[in-house]
Amino acid sequence: MDNAEIKFQQVYDEYQERIFRYLSRMVGKDEAEDLTQEVFVKIGQALETFRGESGLSTWIYRIATNAALDKLRRTSHRLPGEKLLTVETITEAKEDENIWTGETADSTEQMVIRQEMNGCIREIISTLPEGYRVVIVLSELEGLSDLEIADILGLTIQAARIRLHRARAKLKKELTASCTFYRDDRQEFACDRKNPQQE
Repeated sequence: MDNAEIKFQQVYDEYQERIFRYLSRMVGKDEAEDLTQEVFVKIGQALETFRGESGLSTWIYRIATNAALDKLRRTSHRLPGEKLLTVETITEAKEDENIWTGETADSTEQMVIRQEMNGCIREIISTLPEGYRVVIVLSELEGLSDLEIADILGLTIQAARIRLHRARAKLKKELTASCTFYRDDRQEFACDRKNPQQE
């Protein structure tokens, strides 16, 4: 095994799970497995030419993001109601884990409430335009900085921040239209899906 192979194996071991999780959030779990393999083939082919102009993590996410966006564009013929993301795939969190805080529920009732809220948020994210979806996933779910997101997407930091601001505003608007948020008996954040006929 030569140095290039050793280096690729180290990269694969370190990033494979993260990239699979990220791609699952972008294109759905069913598509993410094959796409992750495609991404690592590209990484393996390009690793020798990596010059370190950006961080290794940023470079890998850029390759994965381009692959995800290409996949989304190729599958844009989907029916409007078909979901790209599922409740299971947008987060690696446990079923009863809050998508934003990472806290787990300690009662069956609270678990159901959090599952409903997480499901609502995940479904809304899956309906965002791809440019907004990618910045929300990179920022809110992958925890990347504005600078890293700008580098991954080939944007200026200002453009990345503007897109993220617009994406968050769009997400908030869609959540407000689709869900009713309230504080439960324990003063914890919860939501109910709105009935479309109520609007």
